[in-house]
Amino acid sequence: MAFGLWFTLFELLLKLFLILAFVKKGSAGITSTFTRTKWQSFDIPLDHKVLAIPNGYNAPQQVHITQGDYDGKAVMISWVTADKPGSSRVQYGTSEKKYDFKADGTVANYTFYNYKSGYIHHCLVDGLEYETKYYYKIGEGHSSREFWFQTPPKIDPDSPFTFGIIGDLGQTYNSLSTLEHYMQSGGQTVLFLGDLSYADRYQYNDVGMRWDSWGRFIERSAAYQPWIWSAGNHEIEYMPDVGEVLPFKSFLHRFSTPHLASRSNNPLWYAIRRASAHIIVLSSYSPHVKYTPQWLWLRDELKRVDRKKTPWLIILMHVPIYNSNQAHFMEGESMRAVFEIWFVRHRVDFIFAGHVHAYERSYRISNIRYNVSSGYRYPVPNKSAPVYVTVGDGGNQEGLAGRFRDPQPEYSAFREASYGHSTLELKNRTHAFLNWHRNEDGQKVHADSVIFLNRHWASNLRRRRLKKDRLKARGKIDF
Repeated sequence: MAFGLWFTLFELLLKLFLILAFVKKGSAGITSTFTRTKWQSFDIPLDHKVLAIPNGYNAPQQVHITQGDYDGKAVMISWVTADKPGSSRVQYGTSEKKYDFKADGTVANYTFYNYKSGYIHHCLVDGLEYETKYYYKIGEGHSSREFWFQTPPKIDPDSPFTFGIIGDLGQTYNSLSTLEHYMQSGGQTVLFLGDLSYADRYQYNDVGMRWDSWGRFIERSAAYQPWIWSAGNHEIEYMPDVGEVLPFKSFLHRFSTPHLASRSNNPLWYAIRRASAHIIVLSSYSPHVKYTPQWLWLRDELKRVDRKKTPWLIILMHVPIYNSNQAHFMEGESMRAVFEIWFVRHRVDFIFAGHVHAYERSYRISNIRYNVSSGYRYPVPNKSAPVYVTVGDGGNQEGLAGRFRDPQPEYSAFREASYGHSTLELKNRTHAFLNWHRNEDGQKVHADSVIFLNRHWASNLRRRRLKKDRLKARGKIDF
């Protein structure tokens, strides 16, 4: 009996020792010292099977879907045909191989330097039922292809849903590891944080070719569940030396967003509602100071948020507002100075960003009292503030950002420079699980897992408890 007790105690002490050996403490949070295996950070060759062109003349390729409306009852299906325009029709139905409905889309192409894109199709499929599996078919004759997707549950405060969060993916072997791990995670929709293909690291016609290869690379996931897009710096593609000066040209031709459904005049910023979440996408590289179109739109969109229907308020952007990495440190200050007061006032739950090629999670903090002439200049704890999460570790060819600032700032809760992705599991109106999955040696690992309380309902619960306590003290209610 005594021996068993001592053995249990020894086991607990050993586990504690291993945990302490694995991480080192900063001034507030944890900086992981995990040493990952150094996989190659170069792009997968174009002749690799994961980038293969589908069989058949003019067969649809680069198939991907995104939410097509405000509330999740529509999808936008996009694909490319290489040889000729072909049909932009989508046939779909609720039974496999039985397509009772059809929708017709649009087709266009573009040039970039001397590269001419394939024919890019976008087709809106709307009027769908919630929580229904749909099968769809695109293309013609023997070259047609078939896929499926699942619509989300209805808009409801207790609708459970799991989002995947991926940023700065690229198309390396590390990128492939991230994508394969995500596909095993149970995620139902990807929230993508910008920097997609890294095609801008190439020159001349290779820019367009690497957009094509990336479209084929993500098809294994993006053809079957929506990817919600935000744009990063690698989508700007400002290359005046080859006559290309229109920002986001490739991105805007290839990827559709439902911006009109949320009254946005620009596809780079928009909002959707999905299950129990209200998701707002912002553009870090578009004007956002006072009175600009993005500023005006966000002001109005935040007023439209109904936390009784969608309690989880989530914002996506590319450049992190709070970041303790040497890479891109304080690049988000302009957006923080303009929007942080709104994020706190509206009790935003999470702000996800990419850009920095590492993972980092903050505490709930704000710096809204500081200005250039007065106020406390450091971030302080604030229960109404969001949690800021950087997930820029998808695997692109630029490699990891391994140099964190030392000592670790008090606002930083956990940080690690390894490749991976996150999942956000919304359980109900009050609780959510945030997980970060490290990709190491081909294994899916939960390196950071936290349970969060919803900002809106948590504050309401506290107010209701105070009210109940007062009523109980007055003898007006029985508990």
